[in-house]
Amino acid sequence: MSDCSDMTSFLSRCNSIRVENGCFMVYDRTDFRGNQFLMKRGEYTDMQRMQSMGMMSDNIKSCRMIPMHRGQFRMRIYERENFVGQMSELMEDCESIMDRFRMADCQSCNVMDGHWLMYEQPHFRGRMMYMMPGEHRSFRDMGTTMRISSIKRITDYC
Repeated sequence: MSDCSDMTSFLSRCNSIRVENGCFMVYDRTDFRGNQFLMKRGEYTDMQRMQSMGMMSDNIKSCRMIPMHRGQFRMRIYERENFVGQMSELMEDCESIMDRFRMADCQSCNVMDGHWLMYEQPHFRGRMMYMMPGEHRSFRDMGTTMRISSIKRITDYC
């Protein structure tokens, strides 16, 4: 029903998930770190299939509730950590930051409005990372080293 930074005392292994309301981001490490997967309302009865596809781990160790957002979306992305290097501003989905901004990498961001998903591959594919409003100086500090290639607003999901 809310954020949980350490689920290990409740759950040692996950075989299925049911989301009754809203959306959650689940993580394979405590403190909202590591690989992430968006869970919207529905039943996920075959976690082994998701694991074999590399989409999910059976070691769900934390989860974060994603609040509904109605209104504007706005984010600034930066080429380097600590808001250094080329900066670009987004207010809509971006299928490829390389094609759209000629930006080879994105290592920090400032989310002014809305909730966003950053993807490892163009066209919203591959591993994902949830970005809530606030300043995110280093993605490494969030427990990931993935390279960002596309970015999507969380609108139709929740």
